Amino acid sequence: MAAGGGGGAGAPERPYDLVVFGASGFTGQFVVEEVARVAAGGELRGALRWAVAGRSQEKLQAVLERAAERLGKAALGAEVGVLLCDVGDAASVAAMARQTRLVLNCVGPYRFFGEPVVEACVENGASCIDISGEPQFLEEMYLKYNKKAAEKGVYIIGSCGFDTIPADMGVLYARDKLKGTLTAVESFLSVKSGPEGCCIHDGTWKSAVYGLANQDNLRKLRKKIGYAPVPVVGAKLKRRGPVFYNQEFKQYSIPFIGSDVSVVKRSQRYLHTELQETPVQYGAYMNVGGLGSVIKLMFAGILFLLLVKFSFGRKLLTKYPEFFSAGRFTKKGPTQKQLDGTSFTMTFFGEGYSEGQDPQNGKPNVKICTEVKGPEPGYVATPIAMVQAAVSLLEDAACLPKQGGVYSPGAAFSKTKLIDRLNKHGVEFSVISKPEV
Repeated sequence: MAAGGGGGAGAPERPYDLVVFGASGFTGQFVVEEVARVAAGGELRGALRWAVAGRSQEKLQAVLERAAERLGKAALGAEVGVLLCDVGDAASVAAMARQTRLVLNCVGPYRFFGEPVVEACVENGASCIDISGEPQFLEEMYLKYNKKAAEKGVYIIGSCGFDTIPADMGVLYARDKLKGTLTAVESFLSVKSGPEGCCIHDGTWKSAVYGLANQDNLRKLRKKIGYAPVPVVGAKLKRRGPVFYNQEFKQYSIPFIGSDVSVVKRSQRYLHTELQETPVQYGAYMNVGGLGSVIKLMFAGILFLLLVKFSFGRKLLTKYPEFFSAGRFTKKGPTQKQLDGTSFTMTFFGEGYSEGQDPQNGKPNVKICTEVKGPEPGYVATPIAMVQAAVSLLEDAACLPKQGGVYSPGAAFSKTKLIDRLNKHGVEFSVISKPEV
């Protein structure tokens, strides 16, 4: 039985390969649809045995009906299990974990609701994948459960959504395509929307509010973990200012505020310490457009940072997401038309040293430009990334790290076929310009 199967010889087979938990939530419904699409696609080695889990039988049935309709089927039929499970009821979470090899956890904000699921999975021998973009949650789970997950042979892999699979796997892709040694990469994210515009559901907004409120705790947590420093190899990557004009894209860029940089760093540290690979320095930026956009963003940003420090401010921010985000975040989330009209491109500029050149000496002498392109990030690309990570975990088990543990995506999937799988499903990795020496 593949990794994450749990149980020794003679242990009863688990009824499900994967369970989508929080299936009737805003993001969960899109993940269910993506699992249904993959299960029907016939590219897996056997039939996928899967289930949905959540608090309400009716809502779960409705989500399965919606997924069937979107796939043009009469129904998903009895092959999909329905499990009642509430994150506030530990026994129900444990019961879910015992029935599956893998949980796809869509119940956020993870800093409030993530740990009971990780704990139940580790205790009951199931692996777990989430789409958290909250560094504090991700790293705290590493501190608390890495050792135990290793003992149990299960894989706990956070940030398998738009944060952070395109960035983490994108850096590895650039590294693998460069002939020589890649030492530094910067990525620039551009999001294009159609005439309908784009917006994000307020669940993500809440995670951001609580994440920024707790930045001091993150520093303390990192001290406690006592990470080994990652050596700087090659020319040191300079950090750019809070806003700058970007010649390549002819627009302004700002540092990307997601968890990408911290997750890539964890992957690079793992690959360096465990597999002796050359660590890659990384900076993440986002293209925001012209000067008007920059000014609007700065005002919103300053207001946000002022309010987020106080509990009444956080109440205001979470109560009126639309007002404080200038319409970017809404309680309803995007419409299907908005989703269909939105896409992203992440462009990676890498530099390094050609084969035979010592990265410890002299200036970098090769460059590479790659990109990762895909559909709308939050609710189309995220489910694709999450579900393909799940497929890699189940199907490429022999290529995962030898030991279980709490991993970032790059650490877990660097030797698997995840990038090929993503390419086939519309999140496409490509080389834009080959290195010139």
